[in-house]
Amino acid sequence: MNRQRVIGRLICCVTGLVIASTCFVSVAPASEPTRAEVAETLRKACEFYSENCAKHGGYVWRYSKDLTLSEGEAATDADTIWVQPPGTPAIGEVYLNAYQTTGDPYYLDAAIETARSLVAGQLQSGGWYYAIYFSPEERAQRGYRDNSDFRPSRRRVDTRNKTVIDDDTTPSAIRFLARVDRELRFEDERIHDAVEFALDALLVAQYPNGGWMHNYNHHPTEHSIDAFPVLKAGYPESWSRQWLNDWPGVYFLNDNISGSMLETMLVAWEVYGDERYLDSARRTGEFFILAQMPEPQPAWAQQYDVSMHPCWDRKMEPPAISGLESQDTIEVLLLLYRMTGEERFLEPVPAAIDYLRRSLLPDGRLARFYELKTNRPLYVTSEYELTYDSSDTPSHYGFEFDSRLDQFQTELERLQREGPGEPRASVDDRIEQHVLRVMAAMDERGGWLEQVGLRAFPQAREGAYLSETFIENTTLLINYLRFADGLKQAPMN
Repeated sequence: MNRQRVIGRLICCVTGLVIASTCFVSVAPASEPTRAEVAETLRKACEFYSENCAKHGGYVWRYSKDLTLSEGEAATDADTIWVQPPGTPAIGEVYLNAYQTTGDPYYLDAAIETARSLVAGQLQSGGWYYAIYFSPEERAQRGYRDNSDFRPSRRRVDTRNKTVIDDDTTPSAIRFLARVDRELRFEDERIHDAVEFALDALLVAQYPNGGWMHNYNHHPTEHSIDAFPVLKAGYPESWSRQWLNDWPGVYFLNDNISGSMLETMLVAWEVYGDERYLDSARRTGEFFILAQMPEPQPAWAQQYDVSMHPCWDRKMEPPAISGLESQDTIEVLLLLYRMTGEERFLEPVPAAIDYLRRSLLPDGRLARFYELKTNRPLYVTSEYELTYDSSDTPSHYGFEFDSRLDQFQTELERLQREGPGEPRASVDDRIEQHVLRVMAAMDERGGWLEQVGLRAFPQAREGAYLSETFIENTTLLINYLRFADGLKQAPMN
């Protein structure tokens, strides 16, 4: 087992380091970009973002053309930043990757500033909420660790002290802070303490069966195995076809909640060498094994109740087998096998791939939901009623997704043939074409203005700077530099 390979693999997964997987248009490049030109473009892009888009050291999702308006999943003001990707931790990862690729201290300074903005938003419950508020009035009402006067509410829902695992919010913050902590040789006390405090809380929050909840409002206490027994997943005797608003879910795969926690614990293990984190990742893998449904649908649901039966969550998320979450789970199990070499984490994969192949829609895609036992694709109407018809679904939620089964099958066969370990990274021959297009699309300020509006500000119609675009384009530039001049070895640790 090689601890030193974990972050390299996760950088590869998160940033698209294996460039062969990127889509390109087949046109002949006008010329090849030089290393100096690419490095200059990267620096200009990061300077634009860090010096014009940062607020209190952090970031949001979108900025208006004149940079006066901004939003995450909701509108943000000058004193609000966003944690949920592609927010602050994701931007910080760009700076850190740029520093580790170029050695330019400018990027490390930007990464440290970004890390400190996250530290300022850590909650007494251990993790992070979707957003961080810096106005004195807002901070006085929230459970930040520096607010000693705050007393958490005992209400079930209290966003003032809510650690959110959902949407890779808290996990992404931990992964970034841990990497910065290591880069600083664990000498920045506030950053180091923030990571330890978060990881200690999450170790306690993990359920006895290895599963995870999507959020919690108080610093967690250990879960009783009597209250949360370790059971194998199974079909409920019956389930309501109407949403009951009763929220029975305990263990969540939705939005890759459990998978992002497994990857985060692997990063923590790689950075700190603490076997507790590897044990937590293994336990999450054991949960995935338990959560695999029996025949005739040997895949995974979005969420399970305490009896390990698929159950309702939100009104568009019925008890069902999930094509998307099942693919996410397969990907994470392949990762866990690569990192540990333990065959048990590979064993659920072949049956799941075979089942999902049998479940492909006529267009080759996968449905988000398949009805329990019948395996009929299941949808929700715009009025949130269950249906087998895909013609009237809510626009804010995805009900069909591309298949990744061929990729998984290829990797499964490689692992069965070669054993654990990472495949050799490869570079698409057409990367220069894409780099040239990205360089040409940059405006004079150093940004990439997209012809889209801001959802929270309909009046902002002149285009927007998107963090998602910044991350995608700078990551491409970093990868080009990383693999330039024949340096096409394994991903950087």
